[in-house]
Parts: sequence; structure tokens; C-alpha cells
Amino acid sequence: MAQKKLTYNQAISEIEEILAKMENEELDVDELSDKVKRVSELVRFCRSKLKNTEEEVEKVLKEMEE
Repeated sequence: MAQKKLTYNQAISEIEEILAKMENEELDVDELSDKVKRVSELVRFCRSKLKNTEEEVEKVLKEMEE
């Protein structure tokens, strides 16, 4: 089964969900390490998406100036 491609909004939602569970102390010690790693992966994904989007927008704007 093909896995659905993660979107920026899905990543942000997952980060918020994990952080809410951490703040409400809903995660046990066994889950905490895995969730922290997952948040780290999601943050890297979001940063990459933002950087790529910024580069694409700058390219389009530069092309419009020509």
C-alpha cells in the first residue's frame, strides 16, 4: 500500500498534537523519547518545505521582473 505524502499542514498538526500530549502529561516515559524524535523529524520536514517554497517564490518573482 502506498503511503500518502505528508503535507506541511499535516506535519504542523501532528507536532501540535504531540506537544499537547506532552503538556498534559499524557505520554509515558516509553513514548516520550519516540515522540520527541518524531517532532524533530517533523520540524526538519517543515523547515525544508518552507525553504523550498521561499526559493520557488523568489524564482518566480525574479522571472516576473525580467
